[in-house]
Amino acid sequence: MARVRLRPLGVRVVKAAASDDAQMPFADGEFDLVLNRHAAFNARDVARVLSDGGAFLTQQTSGTWAWDLQAAFGSSPQTPDVAMAKCAPFLREAGLEVVDAREWHGRLRFAGVGAVVYYLKAIPWEVPGFGVRSHFDGLIALQERLEAEGELSFCAGKFLMEARKRGAARSGTMRL
Repeated sequence: MARVRLRPLGVRVVKAAASDDAQMPFADGEFDLVLNRHAAFNARDVARVLSDGGAFLTQQTSGTWAWDLQAAFGSSPQTPDVAMAKCAPFLREAGLEVVDAREWHGRLRFAGVGAVVYYLKAIPWEVPGFGVRSHFDGLIALQERLEAEGELSFCAGKFLMEARKRGAARSGTMRL
């Protein structure tokens, strides 16, 4: 869809693997800005493709997002090590300077058990193999909790980081 919509605007869309060891198919110093939202990344490769003074912005969901919801169904976080404190050193080791880092911790709230079912069907990696029949006991327990406590809420957290490649920015580089 991105390719179809952006081609008329002269934008080249390239599919690149999102993993912490994959190399992106771009030249050294090709970009003034690299954006990443909720995907794995190779910090050294990000630094490689950034121009001097270029910026990297990433928003990540905490690896322990909704751990307590997952536990209600006998599941656990698949990437518990995803955390700002663990991400920043990788960026620094790659030669990037972390210029801004923000964390948010809050609650993921549901109006009812039906909303939990909808969420887990839409976000299947939260509880792999989730199904109403296969996880019925957990759903009943959540309904009882809702009736006793008046709400269903679970732990949530995200972080946002901006890192820059050391060196003078190219003329025309947008300042954030």
